[in-house]
Amino acid sequence: MNSPMEYQFTKHYTLAEARALLPQIRQWLDQLEKLHHQMRKDEQILQPIVAGGSDAGGKVVERWIRTIANLRVIVAEFEAREIQIKDVERGLLDFPAIIGDREVFLCWEKDEEDIEHWHDLDSGYAGRERL
Repeated sequence: MNSPMEYQFTKHYTLAEARALLPQIRQWLDQLEKLHHQMRKDEQILQPIVAGGSDAGGKVVERWIRTIANLRVIVAEFEAREIQIKDVERGLLDFPAIIGDREVFLCWEKDEEDIEHWHDLDSGYAGRERL
């Protein structure tokens, strides 16, 4: 009797399932990009204040905390689906999948129209191959 395959991920996407998520994922990535930009702006304002030993507070700190909380909510959407964010700025994502009997990643970047690549769990972007 064969033992069941041991996989690293509990969720595995078919190409159709991953493709169906792309419209929502594009929205989340746009939100992440905007929130990340706002967080960096606020950190540039706050960094000299904190470095100078002054108390930081007020609207900038409140916005910065809200931004971080909103970032966390979006990241949790990816985590709940076991979709790996490899590079936020590039919008580089990996979807766990099974090809043959191997656990792999379907690999997609936000500038790509469709999911057309995959790679082994260990090889990363450099090991991308066409589907």
